[in-house]
Amino acid sequence: MQQLIDLFDQHGPLLVFINILLEQLGVPLPAIPGLLVAGALSADGRLYWPTVLILAVLASGMANFVWFLAGRRFGIRILALMCRISISPDSCVSRTSNAFTRWGAASLLVARFIPGLSSVASPLAGAMGLPAGRFVLFDTLGTTIWAGSAIAAGALLHRQVDAVITALESIGSLALLVIVSLFALYITYRWLERQTLLRFVRKHRIDVVELRRLFDKGQAPLIVDVRSASLREGDPRRIPGALEMELEEVRHMLADVPKDREIVFYCSCPNEASAAKATRLLQQQGYTKVRPLIGGLDAWLAEHPQADAANDDGQPLNHPA
Repeated sequence: MQQLIDLFDQHGPLLVFINILLEQLGVPLPAIPGLLVAGALSADGRLYWPTVLILAVLASGMANFVWFLAGRRFGIRILALMCRISISPDSCVSRTSNAFTRWGAASLLVARFIPGLSSVASPLAGAMGLPAGRFVLFDTLGTTIWAGSAIAAGALLHRQVDAVITALESIGSLALLVIVSLFALYITYRWLERQTLLRFVRKHRIDVVELRRLFDKGQAPLIVDVRSASLREGDPRRIPGALEMELEEVRHMLADVPKDREIVFYCSCPNEASAAKATRLLQQQGYTKVRPLIGGLDAWLAEHPQADAANDDGQPLNHPA
């Protein structure tokens, strides 16, 4: 542990740069502890905080611009990759797109403060067509606020940070074991939470073949698109006749639908997370024939590449390039 502290004392700004760059590229290495330690060392006169801040903003900006360009190039599809990197893959699409819908570019100012959103906000900004200059401006401001706050907190609490470091030094390698164990417990909790959702989806799901069969028999269920508004704007294709609503609107917008009516929810998020949540919500309200579409919109489009996505008058939409 002492060797690690000495290394940080000598090369703190560089370590912060590498840590933030890797974190923003998708490696699960939290950057806040390093910024707190850098702030504490700056308060003790052992580091120059402006250098740390500049390198933090530079590292974040480099990684975020790479993801921004990926979002510009691949569109909404890049979010599937990003959300598999995220610790909370099943909810990061909807949460990030909802934030972007409400606040636009200003969401980049707060994205770094919200776990699970910071790495996804940049590709979403690119996918939604935010101008590059505007992205760089808001991303830089947001990162400066975030990193500056962490450094300032470390400086203000430098005595407490020093006490924690001293305590960690006293227990040596056991400290690293405790930290790794806590992180492993958190990952395990998230994994178990995700498995619960997956079991629910497998138990109640409907696939595109069965849904197509219901269409052909003239027994089409009520189909509901629960993608966020920004995701629908980025990809306007949909299943013919689908109603569009936010996940938060499901409860009251479907309140007048008979509880024995067959309803199918779909989204474009990993593991059909939003569709599964909507299904569970209505089941808790007493609805008996509610199911998520396995594979979501992507599965439907794969089976029906020409006649699947339609606008309100039933005419096929052109697939975006």
